[in-house]
Amino acid sequence: MPTLWVDADACPKVAREIIVRAAERTTTPTWFVANHSIPLPPSKWVKSLSVSHGFDAADNEIVARLAPGDLLISSDLPLAMEAIDKGAAVMTTRGEMLDRNNIRAKVQLRDFMETMRSSGEHTGGPKGYSDTDRREFANALDRWLAKNR
Repeated sequence: MPTLWVDADACPKVAREIIVRAAERTTTPTWFVANHSIPLPPSKWVKSLSVSHGFDAADNEIVARLAPGDLLISSDLPLAMEAIDKGAAVMTTRGEMLDRNNIRAKVQLRDFMETMRSSGEHTGGPKGYSDTDRREFANALDRWLAKNR
């Protein structure tokens, strides 16, 4: 059975609740990894792992523990690329699957936007987490869990 790994540092609370319910319902081992304590309900299936405060400490811990066939839930594109290289599936908290076919273009776009921002251009940030995002994520997670049990 695959394990769910959650890059919990930037995971919206609503997405965290969806993940916990799905893990309990499907008895899927799930780890929330962050550099701070994550409040989670007591569970046999859902655990939290706090790592040291340091640049990419949580990301490095996730990559070290990921196994082929696991699912990483993250919107961190460099982390997603490492996970894909290790044979894991990657889903954003908006329900988008990232894979070898789309990750490089997304990283290049992110790098381009970062260059624009550093030159003083206002590019805006990510849009807020909407009810549609919540619904799309919950549906995508349910589909992935049903297919990969």
